[in-house]
Amino acid sequence: MEVSLLTLITSSRFQLLLAVCTLLALPQLIFASTTRYYNFDIRRQNVTRLCHTRSIPTVNGQFPGPKIVVREGDRVIVKVTNNIQNNVTLHWHGVRQLQSAWSDGPAYVTQCPIQTGQREWFNVDPEAVIAQALRTGGSPNVSHAYIINGLPGPLYNCSSNGNITKQSAASDTFKLKVKPGKTYLLRMINAALNDELFFSIANHTLTIVDVDGVYVKPFNSNVILITPGQTTNVLLRTKPTAPNAFFLMAARPYATGLGTFDNTSTSAILEYRPKPTKYYNITFPLFKPTLPVLNDTVFAANFSSNLRSLANRQYPANVPQNVDKRFFFTVGLGTSPCPHNRTCQGPNGTKFAATVNNISWALPDTAILQAHFYGRSNGIYATDFPVQPPFPFNYTGTPPNNTLVSNGTKVVVVPFNTSVELVMQDTSVLGAESHPLHLHGFNFFVVGQGFGNYDPVNDPARFNLVDPVERNTVGVPDGGWVAIRFFADNPGVWLMHCHLDVHTSWGLRMAWVVNDGPLPNQKLPPPPSDLPEC
Repeated sequence: MEVSLLTLITSSRFQLLLAVCTLLALPQLIFASTTRYYNFDIRRQNVTRLCHTRSIPTVNGQFPGPKIVVREGDRVIVKVTNNIQNNVTLHWHGVRQLQSAWSDGPAYVTQCPIQTGQREWFNVDPEAVIAQALRTGGSPNVSHAYIINGLPGPLYNCSSNGNITKQSAASDTFKLKVKPGKTYLLRMINAALNDELFFSIANHTLTIVDVDGVYVKPFNSNVILITPGQTTNVLLRTKPTAPNAFFLMAARPYATGLGTFDNTSTSAILEYRPKPTKYYNITFPLFKPTLPVLNDTVFAANFSSNLRSLANRQYPANVPQNVDKRFFFTVGLGTSPCPHNRTCQGPNGTKFAATVNNISWALPDTAILQAHFYGRSNGIYATDFPVQPPFPFNYTGTPPNNTLVSNGTKVVVVPFNTSVELVMQDTSVLGAESHPLHLHGFNFFVVGQGFGNYDPVNDPARFNLVDPVERNTVGVPDGGWVAIRFFADNPGVWLMHCHLDVHTSWGLRMAWVVNDGPLPNQKLPPPPSDLPEC
């Protein structure tokens, strides 16, 4: 069977990215590893969207940035030439996530080429937006549009005012061109700054087959929910004959977060080839998808509960059946004092903060990984991160009056190959919100979730230890909790953070230190000999 593959990457204020290749049903092959070389040339380039032209950093002149295509076991060497006066940080994530406002991209372990791009369009400098928010202690201004493959679609001001024209079809709206009677694989990444997203294609059903790079038991849905940092692979089976119509692909936010909500949806077009007749005279869109209402927690819970690992002989679910260490973390918002006797824009003149177990992460001046390797933690980080909340309260009920948080650089230290169970609980402090938590360095199994306060006596009996979904980013439900399990079998220092950028900037992150194991391949390798000194 031949399957045409279209790769779409959902990004927020939202973007879907595309690459086309063909997959054949071939036996599983073993490829020899190789060294792959890439050259990245960084320079500014003018890009116009929504009638605003901005000079933005690009990589190899591309917006969004270029892809890195590798197979597992390959070695990658990237030569970077920076033609911008100020320093530039490039963050190329693996298949499981994507980050940065403009020029970054993903590295994929895959058999097909994949493009990537940016997440949101700002008519102003996004670095100035976050700098202002951090200075004033308030919420950052939202961006001006979600984008799909770098294009905002026709529903925004100064786009195409809701109609397809020859100009707008070429410049404003991304078109996914398909043939009738085919099966397409859509690979989607939500690279949103601050929004979980519903996504749907009008009059078409999607079959979910993979999340975060791990196969799941296939199931059908008209809508998918994807948080920032997550990936979802779906199969799209096109209609047997080409309809004389266009179909809208659309995405909009799941919930209303602090300073993050914009009720405008982004859209693109699913176009059958050959084109429908009278292409430029058809009002856009002909068919609109039906998306869930805002804060549809019932849909979110049902969608999440349908995600199950294959758990078969070829793709087993190696869920820890016994637990060595248990942790209970609250994740939520809070406040911190406004510095220098100023009045900030947070509640009662404070600054907004975000915490794990009431500790808001303070960035150290020295790299923690380097300090850990050389055994020089003193003055850099502390190892007394609390295993449970220091001040228990009714987490989803009436919040405490005191919303001030602690600041610090604290980590959890665990021995190599420890089996870990972590329950993460949302709180109602300054309002309940969903938090997509991402753990670097590990996949984990989502063994349980629910609404309200976690019950350590009764809830574990309902844990799924047979075929739970395996992920590296999971949404902590607003007003609820989620439980994960994993083996700490990757030595080093691993950041865990909320994938809402505003919450990360406010301090909703912490780190796990996994000590070396006894065998040579279970030890943290030394830093490169040419590692630059800061």
